[in-house]
Amino acid sequence: MTANVPPPAQPTAAEPPARLGLLARFGPGILVAATGVGAGDLLTASLGGSTVGVSILWAAVVGSVLKAFLNEGIARWQLATGTTVLEGWARFGAGLRYVFFIYLLGWSFFTGGALISACGAAGDALLPLSSEAETSRRIWGVVHSLIGLGLVWYGGFRLFEKLMAACTALMFVAVLFTAVGAGPDWGAAARGLVLPSLPTGGTAWVLGLLGGVGGTVTLLSYGYWIREKGREGSKWLKTCQADLAVGYALTGMFGMGMVLIGSTLSLQGNGLKVANLLAQRLGEVMGPAGYWLFLLGFWGAVFTSLLGVWEGIPYLFADFLRIHGKQPAPQVDLRNTRAWRLYLVALALVPLPMLWAPLQRAQLAYAVVGALFMPLLAATLLVMNNRRAWVGALRNNWLINAALVATLLLFVVVGANEALEAIRKLQGP
Repeated sequence: MTANVPPPAQPTAAEPPARLGLLARFGPGILVAATGVGAGDLLTASLGGSTVGVSILWAAVVGSVLKAFLNEGIARWQLATGTTVLEGWARFGAGLRYVFFIYLLGWSFFTGGALISACGAAGDALLPLSSEAETSRRIWGVVHSLIGLGLVWYGGFRLFEKLMAACTALMFVAVLFTAVGAGPDWGAAARGLVLPSLPTGGTAWVLGLLGGVGGTVTLLSYGYWIREKGREGSKWLKTCQADLAVGYALTGMFGMGMVLIGSTLSLQGNGLKVANLLAQRLGEVMGPAGYWLFLLGFWGAVFTSLLGVWEGIPYLFADFLRIHGKQPAPQVDLRNTRAWRLYLVALALVPLPMLWAPLQRAQLAYAVVGALFMPLLAATLLVMNNRRAWVGALRNNWLINAALVATLLLFVVVGANEALEAIRKLQGP
């Protein structure tokens, strides 16, 4: 049952300019794609390719397409109503927002710690700062977190956008060149791309690719980034759709590239050590160029994720505080609020102890709760964007509804799989 909340005023549908520069047109899509592709996604894709081969390439594409529909739903709601998804959730009562807020705090801590650790590992691989690998990783982790804090705090949105575009280009070129140079079986790759199959022992890898590539909570940042670009009103929807198509096409290519790279190598292990193993194996196959290209691409992937989270997630915290209470405050520039800056500092500093304490069991326990976010987003978008009284002419069509239903069902399965795996590990020795 929805709360008795009056519908928001419909925003004025301003015409997009006839000409838009590349960043003006595709910037937010590139941001959400770069933020959503992190170390875990790249390593999952490469290990999956190594274990079951290129028959799972289709999953990287399907996962990207489904995430694109979710992000399109976020944009559709905001352009139709002039309000964020968090404000839309107020229609279901305060409970949903508070549950999400508690989840956001935990997600921020564990995700921040994982990103700092990944950046530390990438920095150590490129330039060790100590004879002790752990010491070097920790130093690099702290350095990346503080540099990210400084760039986001002082640089402003425009600098952030340009840095992300540059790092994404580095990641894109490095991963695709490495994939081509590794010499995969192109015939098998073509079959794995156009003929979906579930290889023996490949269920977990398919679910990992479908659910992992493209981000989770960071999808909500897209609404705030398009607002930074001045996109307001229903006539911007086609621009957002094209923008997201480009962003998630890049996401799909990253995922496919890592599956192709993994398919040419024999990999075993887990965690960030796999990145070093990947680089070493590629060095054996392609020479020094393969080694350094992969490491640079890996660094680009993890640092863009860190920058994107540091910049995008504080909007959610600041927006929650803005709409807290019975009468939400009017729209403000969230980036200039004290809440936004406070959360940015907290993201950069509070998770730093995770460089010394693995907190593995806590992370596994949190995975049980974290697995619920994507089905929640898909389910609420299905309700919110099908109410003509709420979104007017931007109501979902049958294709979008079908994609959201498929996404909901998929992420229920993925979430249940992740939760059961986490519980199994927690109950282990």
